[in-house]
Formats: sequence, C-alpha cells, structure tokens
Amino acid sequence: MTQLNAGAATDVGRVRQMNEDRFLVDERIFAVADGVGGHQAGEVASQTSVETLLREFNEGEHTVEGLVAAAEAANQAVWQLAQGSREKRGMGTTLTALALIQTDGDEELALINVGDSRAYLLQNGEMIQLTEDHSLVEELVRDGKLTPAEAQVHPQRSIITRALGMEPVIQVDSWEITPYAGNRFLLCSDGLTNELSDERIASTLRQLADPQEAAHDLVRQARAAGGSDNITVVVVDVVDDDDRSKQASAALATSATSGATKSAPAAPTIATAAPTIEQTGSRLAPAPEARRPALAPPRPEPPRRWTWRVVAFLFMVLAVLGFAVWAVAWYARGAYYVGIDNEQVAIFRGRPGGLLWFDPTLVERKQQPTGEELLPAQRVELDAGHEVKSKAAADRYVNNLRQEVEARRATTTTTTSVTTTTTTTAPPTTTSTSRP
Repeated sequence: MTQLNAGAATDVGRVRQMNEDRFLVDERIFAVADGVGGHQAGEVASQTSVETLLREFNEGEHTVEGLVAAAEAANQAVWQLAQGSREKRGMGTTLTALALIQTDGDEELALINVGDSRAYLLQNGEMIQLTEDHSLVEELVRDGKLTPAEAQVHPQRSIITRALGMEPVIQVDSWEITPYAGNRFLLCSDGLTNELSDERIASTLRQLADPQEAAHDLVRQARAAGGSDNITVVVVDVVDDDDRSKQASAALATSATSGATKSAPAAPTIATAAPTIEQTGSRLAPAPEARRPALAPPRPEPPRRWTWRVVAFLFMVLAVLGFAVWAVAWYARGAYYVGIDNEQVAIFRGRPGGLLWFDPTLVERKQQPTGEELLPAQRVELDAGHEVKSKAAADRYVNNLRQEVEARRATTTTTTSVTTTTTTTAPPTTTSTSRP
C-alpha cells in the first residue's frame, strides 16, 4: 500500500493585506489554490475550489478522470458564485492538485493543473517541474519570444491565461505518475517561485527531511526574499510504495546479470516512515534510475482561444476602463460642498447627490449656525449643496454664515430694546391769607 506523508505552510507575505491562497492536505488528495479578484473575491474563489475539489473527489472515482471531474466541478462552483454577485464578478483561482488513485488495481498518483501554481518532483536529488504555467509570459517563452530570464522580470508576468471560475467550462491539464518511495512532490503558489530560484528550492528540499519543516522553511525564505505575494507550499513525500522500488531494483539486477557486463546495483535505500538523510551528505537518499516516473502526456488540447494578442488587447481595454473609472472617481471625490445634516450645517466631500456609485461622505458637522438660523435663501442653497473646491474654502464659507447670523442676532437685540420713562406729579400748593 502506498503511503504518503505531507506538510504545508502559508503566509500572507509582506505586501498584501489578505491571504487569498488556500491549501488542501487530506489523506489521499493535496492541493494549492491562488485566488484572484478584488473585494475578497479571490479568497472566496480559492476556498470554494478546494472545498469542492475535496468533496467531489471523495464522492467520485479515484482516477485521473475523477480528479479532472472534481476540478471541473470546482470551476462550476466558482463560476456560479461569480455570476451571482456583482462584487465577485471576474473572480478566479489557480488550482494544482495531487491525488492517490487506482489504475487497474495499482495505486498511482494523478496530477492536475490550471493556472500558474506549480508542481515539482524531487527524485534522485534532482528537481524537475511537472506542470506548465498557463500565463502570458510562459506562453511567450514557449513560443520563443522571451527567454526565461526575461520572463522573470517581465511587467506582465502576473497575467494568467487560464483559471477556475473565469469561464463556465475549463480545460484541465492532467498527468498520471508512478510513485516510488523517496519521491518528494512540491505544490506551490507563485509567491514562492517568484521569490526563490528553482536551485534554492531544490536545495532546501534536499536538506530538510521532514515535509512540514521543509514547507515552513521555504515559506520563511520567500518572505525574507521580498514576500511580494501570498506564499503557499505543500510538500508530499512517498514513504512507502508497496515494494515497487524493490521490484524495480530486482529487475535492474536481473538485467545487469544477464548482460554480464555490469555488476548488480546495490539495494536501494527505502524510507519506511519519512525520507532519510544520508550520513555522507545532505541529500535525500537517492532512488535507483528505475524509480523515475513515467509521466503520461497531457491530454490533447483543443485550439487555443487565448493568444498573447488577445490578452494584450484585453489588457489595453481594461487599462482604458480603469483610467475611466479613476477619472470618474477623481471628479466625484475631488470637491467639497456645504449642506444640511440633521438641521446642522455640515461639510461633505464629493458632489451633491453623489455621482454614479460614488456617494458623498460627511466630513464635519458645525455647531453654529443651525439650519433654523439661516435665511430662507441660504437654507435653499444649502439644501441643494453649496459646492467649493477645498475643505478650507468650505470652512471659510461656514464662518461667513456664522458671522452673518451673529450680526443679525445683534441687530435684532438692539432694535427690540425697550426704553422706560417715569413721570412724577407734585401735589397742589394751598396758600392761606390771614385777616387782621
């Protein structure tokens, strides 16, 4: 019975605010998903994809076709979520998965890939990339229009040409691999491969025997190297291959003996729990040449609908639309106005009544003057919104209103003052005349 041992780690990196990567580590299936899309949609897409993949694979056939069908179901789940919400429209996710399957009674490994998350195999101390990136720059490299070195620094290297959730039907690349004890598989998002070279990744996988320790250390190194994106790593070791390695070694020995020109090879080192480290070096114990898996070729691809010219055109269209949105936002948010809020004079940022989906925001309410103290004409003007160019201009306008209200209040007090006058009347005087 084939036994697998796995470790995984993920980190948001040093630039992004949210981790949109997700990984899956289960008894028979392992996966990495790297979500794309704003408003937390990338996180929803990657989470939905791994949940659906696990459920559909466990409930379906444990075959290559079953794993592909599970990925197609995940694509449908992400697509339907995206169509049901304007905020999630356009969200998607990469998906790279490795699963233990049954083929004609034998246990094999199935590998699938959509997007630019990768799968590698470390075998005989050497690491090879198993998957093919579905990205603009990688297609240019395959067409001979870019060198690998140029692709590493290309400004459009983050543009992917295939992802779950972007279309209702998705093409899934798939392979079938024979597992041998000592094989080590790496699944990772581009947050790892954009920061670390293949040589540095391979060196770490050789040095650290424990898959969990290896996963954590790769994430740590990628973060220290820049961490410009989310980083996710899953390391899967084949620790028991049901004597497949012994049988391969025996076949090699028989072939060598019958040829009588080569000595029989030494028995291979077989890990029974976790891959072991040789005493003479830091590499994982190498497997005999017969351990190299026979990779089934990818399924025939239909004619591509996505070419670099189409992607470049779409990129230009998106750039124009982005500039238009920015211009609208700049105009909608580039001014202030004075209005009334809860019978208080208030300063708002934006345009009165809003513009498209950009609503004005309250900046400050003023204690004086109140709405009731304004003249009718002033009240009508503020109800409609008095536009100004800056916050300082708004403050000056409100200050002028306050001074006018205070002046009217002082005038009213003087006019209505009452002057009181008191009149005093003297009593009449009586004169008496005396007769002699």
